[in-house]
Amino acid sequence: MMPTAPSPPPQHVAIIMDGNGRWATRRGQPRAAGHEAGVRAARTAVRACRDAGVRVLTLYAFSSENWLRPTAEVDFLLALFVRSMEAELETLHAEGVRVRFIGDRAALPPSLRAVVQRTEQHTAGNPGMVLVIALAYGGRQDLLRAVRVLAGRIAAGAMAADQIDEALLGAHLDLADLPDPDLLIRTGGEYRVSNFLLWHLAYTELYFCDLLWPDFGATDLQRALAWYGQRERRFGRTDALASNDGGSGSC
Repeated sequence: MMPTAPSPPPQHVAIIMDGNGRWATRRGQPRAAGHEAGVRAARTAVRACRDAGVRVLTLYAFSSENWLRPTAEVDFLLALFVRSMEAELETLHAEGVRVRFIGDRAALPPSLRAVVQRTEQHTAGNPGMVLVIALAYGGRQDLLRAVRVLAGRIAAGAMAADQIDEALLGAHLDLADLPDPDLLIRTGGEYRVSNFLLWHLAYTELYFCDLLWPDFGATDLQRALAWYGQRERRFGRTDALASNDGGSGSC
């Protein structure tokens, strides 16, 4: 019998990195320590996805709702993003990773906006995996921005409302030039998408894991990718050969 060929990896993986604060609290440490540990876990995930052949990795780093956290924590997170990107930039560039950011850049402090711009420009020509970092991002806000642009064109007489279709609306979203995620991983034991890539997750396989994000390592990522490899993706079509009707899993 011929050996079974390994399943190809998902083209695009998205991750909701949940559990940093709880990880620190359970250890009697400040929440800041959990966020520092979360950066290390993110670094591991980037390398593991790259090595597995994933073409796009999107990390939910800071949501539009995270602004509601205590000011001291928000300030620490924003400063941590600056430090982390400055520390990782040359390594990512050397590894051929192209870094992109999505979200409301106008809401970010100038120091972080400068790092975002510098990182994107420095890695723009890299041929390897695309790393998308969602900062001040919300799926509803993403849709709202796109609708406002199209509504403005209609109001200006540049187009008619019936010209709007899925393709046109999708072309005005933050990930317009990239494929939708094939696999969403959420750590931390929660079973929701938390306003992340709402348009793009329509047919994404959902994988939920009880591990807190700082404890999610390369082996755990490989387990999620292996689970994805067993999926029968039908995109709403009937397939008599499909052996699994579910669309979500857990570790």
